[in-house]
Amino acid sequence: MPSDRKPIVVIARKLLPAGMRLLEGCEVRSGGLDVGRDELLQLVADADALIADPTVPVDGELLDAAGSQLRVVSNFAVGYDNVDLDACRERGVVVTNTPGVLTNATAELALELTLAAARRASEAEATLRAGRWTGWDPGAMLGLELSGATFGIVGLGRIGGRYAELVRPLAGEILYVSRSPKPERERELGARRVELDELLERSDVVSLHAPASPETKHMIGDAQLRRMRSHAVLVNTGRGSLVDSQALARALAEGELGAAGLDVYENEPEVPQELLEAPRCVLLPHIGSATHTARDAMAELAARNALAILRGEEPPHRVA
Repeated sequence: MPSDRKPIVVIARKLLPAGMRLLEGCEVRSGGLDVGRDELLQLVADADALIADPTVPVDGELLDAAGSQLRVVSNFAVGYDNVDLDACRERGVVVTNTPGVLTNATAELALELTLAAARRASEAEATLRAGRWTGWDPGAMLGLELSGATFGIVGLGRIGGRYAELVRPLAGEILYVSRSPKPERERELGARRVELDELLERSDVVSLHAPASPETKHMIGDAQLRRMRSHAVLVNTGRGSLVDSQALARALAEGELGAAGLDVYENEPEVPQELLEAPRCVLLPHIGSATHTARDAMAELAARNALAILRGEEPPHRVA
């Protein structure tokens, strides 16, 4: 890159001001929230850095449209299943993400979904707002009391571990599934590592914090849902692909599962109609990291990752 040429940073959709301020020495192009694929393919031409987010598929076609001078794809997220890592490696493009800074926000939302689903909060509010509440009924809107409950956590990483810390005062027992043992966390939380089937069979609440991968796709399907307790609550703030949406909707409709709280979906922003119609199901529009603190920190980190590579430095968080 010529010394008198400003590096070109393409923001596929939108970057908050906290990150934009750091890019003042660059030529910045932004696609906007409604950018289409064809427009993006043109926008990335000659880019040195691309800042994407989970809604933007970064594949070989997009990388080639950018050109051989592209040096980094900075993903504005902790997950990076939208990025073709092999295609990036083949072209010598570094991939980065923004972990850590959204841990509290996402774990807190998982707790919110747990409480809301367990106590049927959205269903109760809808009844009230629609004018269908006719007064106190001792048998109405009965939910799950969480004090003394067994919490099952699938993925005891940053977010899953923080969720465990938040529910620890309520939990009678904490079970977890992880690819490797977490002895220090076990001592801190009183948690016990088990296989997925045992966790599903014994837990009153199951919270998913696993990454998206071919191995985790539909890790919760018909067979797994049938193992769960009929009063159990399933929470997903990880990735939509972890859960078979049709199987979950069926389990809720047939009373095989107590409730569910979801913030992520398989084909966002599409939400399957069967989930929209499912009973005892709290649905949120992927707002896990949506706090001022988390999103500003994510924007800054996405910008710092990109700038580090452009300066020939090691980025704060390299994926590949």
